[in-house]
Amino acid sequence: MSRSPPASLTGARTQLQAHFSGPESEHPDRWSKLWDAGNFLPWDRGLPQPALVDLLSGRHNLIGDCYVEDGSGGQRRKKALVPGCGRGYDVLLLASFGYDAYGLEVSESAVKRCKEEQTNNAHKYPVKNEAAGAGIAKFVNGNFFGETWLKDVDGDGKFELIFDYTFLCALPPSFRPSWSLHMSQLLAPAPAANLICLEFPTYKDPSLGGPPFGLSPAVYVEHLSHPGEELPYDDKGHIKQNPLRRASPGGLERVAHWQPERTHEIGKGTDWV
Repeated sequence: MSRSPPASLTGARTQLQAHFSGPESEHPDRWSKLWDAGNFLPWDRGLPQPALVDLLSGRHNLIGDCYVEDGSGGQRRKKALVPGCGRGYDVLLLASFGYDAYGLEVSESAVKRCKEEQTNNAHKYPVKNEAAGAGIAKFVNGNFFGETWLKDVDGDGKFELIFDYTFLCALPPSFRPSWSLHMSQLLAPAPAANLICLEFPTYKDPSLGGPPFGLSPAVYVEHLSHPGEELPYDDKGHIKQNPLRRASPGGLERVAHWQPERTHEIGKGTDWV
């Protein structure tokens, strides 16, 4: 499905692409500069992703509850990660559902905004299950593709839930093999763990560049089932699928795929989970 975005959105995307027109190695610093200035944050919707709200409250058959066995006969809270968490809305939501939730941002200014949201708007994130209680919400400054940020995470550096909404689409296509590899390495072993990808923007022609870069559901399936591998694309930016190709060792398997009833306005009718 394709559609034409409103003029205001087109203008914002043109401005974003101009801002990121330099070398890909400079992208982390350029994201930081946007957060430092704080006057152009077109991805900030001001609230948690509605599709994540609905998943956490109504898809227990897929993700279970917020506890997991700790290996010594007891239980602990599951850990959740939101890379590229923005102002932290989804992190605070996950904590309200009982997860020990971590938000990762490459920008110190973004982390500061997350902590402000946590302090000033705690009333927007009430405990969803009194029996389970709330988990912690912690915001970490670091580069997803490095490892130093993991020192600020409790435990073994593995997560039972990872949520990607506007993270992959912010990365140039050349980063996708590394993205899939790191996701597979950070995710705790099955069946206790789930990577939740809200696929966006599926309506955007990948040849138009980014960020946000156009993504099809096939991009997620192909890269996550072959983590760390360079995969072929055609000259229009579409990934080439090979149904006979087996998943690689360590590859992830899709266990569910659906269109959410609710999502942010920009992705209605085209977002997938």
